[in-house]
Amino acid sequence: MKVKDIIQLLEEIAPRGFQETYDNSGLNLGNPENEVSGILCTLDVTEEVIDEALQKQANLILAHHPVLFEGLKSITGKNYIERIAIKAIRNNIAIYAGHTNFDNVPTGVNAKICEKLNLRGTKILAPLKEQLFKLVTFVPEEKATEVREAIFEAGGGYIGNYDKCSFNTQGQGTFRGLDHSDPYVGEKGVIHYESETKVEVILPRFRKNQVIQALLKSHPYEEVAYDIYPLANENPHAGAGMIGNLEKAMPLKDLLADLKKVFNATGIRYTGTADKMIKKVAVCGGSGSFLIKHALATGADVFITGDVKYHQFFDGGNRLSIVDIGHYESEQFTKDIFYESVMKKIPKFAVHLSEVKTSPINYFK
Repeated sequence: MKVKDIIQLLEEIAPRGFQETYDNSGLNLGNPENEVSGILCTLDVTEEVIDEALQKQANLILAHHPVLFEGLKSITGKNYIERIAIKAIRNNIAIYAGHTNFDNVPTGVNAKICEKLNLRGTKILAPLKEQLFKLVTFVPEEKATEVREAIFEAGGGYIGNYDKCSFNTQGQGTFRGLDHSDPYVGEKGVIHYESETKVEVILPRFRKNQVIQALLKSHPYEEVAYDIYPLANENPHAGAGMIGNLEKAMPLKDLLADLKKVFNATGIRYTGTADKMIKKVAVCGGSGSFLIKHALATGADVFITGDVKYHQFFDGGNRLSIVDIGHYESEQFTKDIFYESVMKKIPKFAVHLSEVKTSPINYFK
């Protein structure tokens, strides 16, 4: 397996097109053509993690947080990021970051939190908007199946839990080939009437180029007529945070005790009374305070996240309890997602979970 093969495997689960505009998911360091001898899965990349990769003979690190987030004007070792880059390059270690693309899929960071809390009926808390297009094209009837299949193979035609979705209507197309044309049917200089199928398919924004190329390659006409329409629809299967229900309602104090145990969260901050009954739970790994209004709008009883500022704790009012378990604590199981994703596809590959606690924060007990 090459580095690029592992990346392709991961981005089938969490396409990079779902990352936020400010992000730097993807291959941060290394040659995508290098053969992979072993993989180390981690939340953060630190100098200790690089040492661990060397000790475990892993030349690919899969991390949640990008090690390169802002532009570098020099690499001299003056800070930890530059020292990591130097050590990784010197030892031919590639570093891949699956950051907000893994935040924004229903099997990613927030799904893992929901799994740990045994939440039921989970769904995306704040679905992405303006991420979908509709492709409309016109195909000779006998070629419609072939063209549809090419579009589906390229990533078009997914609607929620269904694939190969399309709408097809029959009609008549007209055209006349000019002097330099090479018509698939009909004759140059003579208007032609052709029975055609109008094919309509939904596709995600990040698949647009691939789908169009597949259409052009599979379509028999010399000049392919097609339209691309941006849609205002939300994508219910991509977005920030998740929400679900506990099997049985419980007092907030019991949920806090579970969070302390499961996430080893020793510095929990929260609002609301300890006896408040909790059933509907919203979550967001990392810095999720921007989703407080979404949690309120969905009627959640509690919102669990990290990095909440003092004044943001007021935003829940009496309706929503806000629980801050810590940035690291909420995202620590992301490395398990990388591990499980690779092992599911390549069960005999050398994949390791990092044993380094990368959080720089300590709590005085």
